Amino acid sequence: MQQIDDDRADARFHALSDRTRRDILRRVLVGEQSVSSLARNYSMSLTAVQKHVAVLERAGLLSRRRSGRESLARGDADSVRSVAHLLTELEAVWRERVSHIDDLLSAEADTAPVDAAPADSPHRKD
Repeated sequence: MQQIDDDRADARFHALSDRTRRDILRRVLVGEQSVSSLARNYSMSLTAVQKHVAVLERAGLLSRRRSGRESLARGDADSVRSVAHLLTELEAVWRERVSHIDDLLSAEADTAPVDAAPADSPHRKD
């Protein structure tokens, strides 16, 4: 599995932080599409869609190629998998931390003194 450096991870998470870019990525992971055909799916200009595609391309989540006058975009599944791998690593770190906290709380509960009966308890001896 490919490891990604911090700068690349930042770029990928930034690219994925926008819902339009996530939708574009979903579409181009299914199959290569022209940027102009992608633009027809959104209520924004072709230029705005081109900017979204450029962000995804800089992040390495898709690649573009020219075919005549068209710019064709294709998703990079390996790059998406690297993001998923990083998230899995982060989840493992947090699960370990939560488990450690659970262990500490359990150990504390095992060593805590038994509380005396409350002041208003009939079993309390004064």
